[in-house]
Amino acid sequence: MNTLSSDARLPLYQRLRDQLIEQIANNRWRPGEAIPTEAVLSAEYALSTGTVRKAVDALVSEGILERQQGRGTFVRRPQFQSSLFRFFRFQGPSGERQVPQSRILTVESVAAPSAVSEALGLAPEAQVIRIVRTRLFDVQPLLAEEIWLPRARFQALLDIDLSAQGPLLYPVYESVCGQVVASAEETLTAESVNAVYARLLQVPVNSPVVVIERLARDYAGQPLEWRRSRGHAEHFRYRVDIR
Repeated sequence: MNTLSSDARLPLYQRLRDQLIEQIANNRWRPGEAIPTEAVLSAEYALSTGTVRKAVDALVSEGILERQQGRGTFVRRPQFQSSLFRFFRFQGPSGERQVPQSRILTVESVAAPSAVSEALGLAPEAQVIRIVRTRLFDVQPLLAEEIWLPRARFQALLDIDLSAQGPLLYPVYESVCGQVVASAEETLTAESVNAVYARLLQVPVNSPVVVIERLARDYAGQPLEWRRSRGHAEHFRYRVDIR
């Protein structure tokens, strides 16, 4: 029988919710896998089914779990593949959406600059992995990205050819490092591009670019990745549904 490890002053369902989050973050159940039934969890933690149901309901409302009719409750796998399409238009000749190609330029281990260590919740000058890549559409660079990762959690990336892994990084984080991105928050700004990113994007210095800053987190809410994506302003679009 498992015992609850969080603050005993919290309600039982909240403590169970925290325990389940911790176990999901530690890969006891992988994204897309079913968690045990409420009856099994009740027996495992010696809690009433009502308490278990309330904890599971909280995780469903937070988007961490999802109920599937007649099948059970599963760890939700976030879908990030379409996130770029919220801000940039990448369409083929027939108007279909296309995922841009990825060109990895550098992968290196460095001491974290202060802004990076602060964003990732690391000690000053902790070792991080810095990835620089461009995203291309019909061989034209449309995005230039600088990506920062805690080295302790992503060490394995230094031992593979990241260029051979395809255009999406999050599946690689999961398959190679066991790190699952569960949520992300983004900030949108604009700036005049400097010489470094002007060269990568093949635009004149001081051209307008859109900057998307993303902080990605695991299921426990711990920062996993901080990135800045700079893109051509001419391809920028913004859409929001207001109801």
